Amino acid sequence: QVQLVESGGAFVQAGGSLRLSCAFSGSIFRVNAMGWYRQAPGKQRELVAEITRGGITNYADSVKGRFTILRDNAKNMVYLQMNILKPEDTGVYYCNRVAATMWDSWGQGTQVTVSS
Repeated sequence: QVQLVESGGAFVQAGGSLRLSCAFSGSIFRVNAMGWYRQAPGKQRELVAEITRGGITNYADSVKGRFTILRDNAKNMVYLQMNILKPEDTGVYYCNRVAATMWDSWGQGTQVTVSS
């Protein structure tokens, strides 16, 4: 059974920072690449950052240079440090394995709202 619990979302002003956390357990801990997804209002969920067990990272162009994904394999945790936040970063953030589909288990997500 897979469990994903996201936390750390908040209401912030543009230019601010947030750090999101994700605790994962179950069979997903064997997964190599984990990622953070964002679902903006009225839009499809998109992968914004990913990290392998070995620490190789990749980012969507929209967040490159502002977001940093981190992973603690010993604790089964993934983090997303978000700096210089923009209103377009608003959305619900989820963590999951890279290439997760609607058929995967998902957590409840954590809401990030950035005001201009």
